[in-house]
Amino acid sequence: MSTVKIISTEKAPAAIGPYVQGKVINGFLFASGQIPLDPVTGKLVEGDITQQARQALKNVQALVEEAGSSLERVVKTTCFLKNIDDFAAFNTVYAEFFRENPPARSCVGKIDLPKGALCEIEIIAAV
Repeated sequence: MSTVKIISTEKAPAAIGPYVQGKVINGFLFASGQIPLDPVTGKLVEGDITQQARQALKNVQALVEEAGSSLERVVKTTCFLKNIDDFAAFNTVYAEFFRENPPARSCVGKIDLPKGALCEIEIIAAV
């Protein structure tokens, strides 16, 4: 039987519902979607898609690092955008975090997100 390790860090926002930040099983981290919440205040970061995407990706990075991995080992992301017209601006920020050999990715637009966020990002990473 595989052991499941719960990932929890104060460097990413606490869960706002009945879920955990992430779980590691069989060498992979499955992280809950990260919206652009400031982990200290628990409040949504104000600003446009670039500011919100940057915070969501910082939250993702904190979870990956807490699991003992790095962004280079993220194998799949699923990105949700409130406004699909933000796709190009979102990609610019996303590319700052995933510079070389980016992960496989899906992106869905025109979706309502928790707390009125402009984006949400979930990942699977090798640890």
